[in-house]
Amino acid sequence: MRSFFASRFVQAIMLSGLFLQIGIWVRNFAILLYVTDMTNNDPYSVSLISVAEFAPIFIFSFIGGAFADRWRPKLTMVWCDILSAVSVFAIMVTLFYGSWKAIFFATLVSSILSQFSQPSGMKLFKVHVPESQMQMGMSLFQSMMAIFMILGPIMGTFVYYHFGIEVAIAIMGVCFLLSALVLTFLPADRKNEEGTEKPSTHIFAEMGQGFKYVLNNKMLVTLGGCFAVAGLAIGLISPLGIFLVTENLGLPKEDLQWFMAANGVAMIIGGGATMGFSKKVSPQALLIIGMAVSVVTFAVMGLTHLVWLALLMQFFSGLVMPAIQIAISTMILGNTEESFVGRVNGILNPLFMGAMVLTMSLAGSIKASFSLPSIYVTSAVLFLIGVFIMLPTLKYKANAAPQPNTEEVKAG
Repeated sequence: MRSFFASRFVQAIMLSGLFLQIGIWVRNFAILLYVTDMTNNDPYSVSLISVAEFAPIFIFSFIGGAFADRWRPKLTMVWCDILSAVSVFAIMVTLFYGSWKAIFFATLVSSILSQFSQPSGMKLFKVHVPESQMQMGMSLFQSMMAIFMILGPIMGTFVYYHFGIEVAIAIMGVCFLLSALVLTFLPADRKNEEGTEKPSTHIFAEMGQGFKYVLNNKMLVTLGGCFAVAGLAIGLISPLGIFLVTENLGLPKEDLQWFMAANGVAMIIGGGATMGFSKKVSPQALLIIGMAVSVVTFAVMGLTHLVWLALLMQFFSGLVMPAIQIAISTMILGNTEESFVGRVNGILNPLFMGAMVLTMSLAGSIKASFSLPSIYVTSAVLFLIGVFIMLPTLKYKANAAPQPNTEEVKAG
């Protein structure tokens, strides 16, 4: 633990993540509240925020991953943050002199750039964090994200209502610049070994190599199937939480916040707990346990009319969510060579997001045709299928090249 936190890479990447989380959450809630104020709660305009946030994941995730494998990861991350900040300040100018609708581009541009930055960060984890500490590193990241799930909405709402959209946008831009500054303290990007250049290949050829790499790796293929099933399950129920509170439990819709709070607190505890025993449990086992618990929690939440039991299930659902996310990240890094990390990440992530958005878009019409308990039970069954898909992986062994410069990492 001491050597992990003493690492210059860990210190810089965590501080950068802190600035990015502040900027992203202030952006998300300030823009949401601003758009609802400007459009008088127009649902179409509000939905465009989600489109601007999630559409780039489908369009740019694999492209960004492929380029992240080509480019120097530290430089890529620094420039992505700088360009995000520039776009934010440009949008701030348009708020004074142009249309307020330019605000959507603040979300769109930073979301596009994150598809290039995020896989570069994964590559750096592969290079600078020893295999034995990788799961602990993922745990730390998930814990920080869970904390901001609670603090972020409060922070964004406070900034918007007390200082206005201009200050919120300025804070977002400054946070991106601070993140870029912190990332400059990362260890320098490694040069090609022995001064040799990588063979020059077309970007489309490298994309094809990425698909072949995934298809030839049993662990990654299995994980892709699990991603798709989990995305279908989560997308099916994620828009229906408000109906769970009002219909099943007979509570006012405002009480949904307590279920969200229970989930957020549980994720903080779950992230810390996962960090504590990450060395004792394989990521495959961690993922299977997390999904198995989710089977029970989703089914009980859909069937119960007891408030305390629904809250308890919501808590347990949040408790295992970090384990699921940490296990997935660890499995991707542990089973992928450094030169393919970006492309593998770009292939698997859209599988989850695509499946989730598919069922999310159908959730309203499904709710009109089927009862809420049956929908939640269906989601639980999908997670159970995911458990059965992952069970064979307990026998698989990691199928990736050794980490580069492992001795240097441990020494430094």
